[in-house]
Amino acid sequence: MRLASWSWGGQPHVGTVSSDGQELTALDVSRADRGVLPVLQGLVRGEALPASKGTRLPVSAVQLHAPMRKPLRSLICVGRNYRAHAAELAGSVFTSNANDQMQWPIVFTKLAECVVGPHDDVLLPGAQISEQIDYESELAVVIGKGGKNISAARAMEHVFGYTVVNDVTARDVQMRHSQWDLGKSFDTFCPMGPWIVTADELQHDNIRVRGWVNGELRQDGNTKDLIFNIPNLIETCSRGITLMPGDVIATGTPAGVGMGMKPPRYLKSGDVVRVEIDGIGAIENRFV
Repeated sequence: MRLASWSWGGQPHVGTVSSDGQELTALDVSRADRGVLPVLQGLVRGEALPASKGTRLPVSAVQLHAPMRKPLRSLICVGRNYRAHAAELAGSVFTSNANDQMQWPIVFTKLAECVVGPHDDVLLPGAQISEQIDYESELAVVIGKGGKNISAARAMEHVFGYTVVNDVTARDVQMRHSQWDLGKSFDTFCPMGPWIVTADELQHDNIRVRGWVNGELRQDGNTKDLIFNIPNLIETCSRGITLMPGDVIATGTPAGVGMGMKPPRYLKSGDVVRVEIDGIGAIENRFV
């Protein structure tokens, strides 16, 4: 099943997406302005999917929003989680040897308020704030059943589904501070979508993640190459912390980011970044 959030006729809607990703069917829900979250929470409680209302609409006729229009809490994000990406940034963001075996994943957060829709513009902050804006194509896990101290062996029981994010990053701000949250959380710095695909439709350890800039393929990875797989990430992020239905965990980005190029190639006004994940779909955003 696929769940989406959109506007049509001046009103917010939440509903299902056809298997080919071409049509939407609205559900009879209140507070559709909150996106998919209330539906997800109801399903986790054991409630039935709300009844359909209205007719099917083509996706092309609506304005898609991020499925989690404002996530419940800050997004949990993971850095340096593809071996090739860790290697390309060794000596810059990461001071340790990229070939060293890490015992624990690098975890940081992005403010929930930075989430925007799958085709919304991303706002460049201006040269006085940052001149090194970068893209990061990522698979994001959406938590269903909450829990604390979840074991890796049981972790997939807590996954509701998956979506696509671009973990946009101000590299110079990221390097300037001893934490990453500021450089990751500028307004509009987390395009998300186009919808959530439930966990039963994807094999979590074999998902292809790709990213393009102005039509040039820059990133092409697979979750089978993650240093810390999804069950391990859920185990780590739930240690001493209760994960809640609707929490989002971004799992890291493959090699091919602008900072890793020689010389680095950062984003400029007018650039278009497309992130596509097999089995889910694509988001595409212009930087302005």
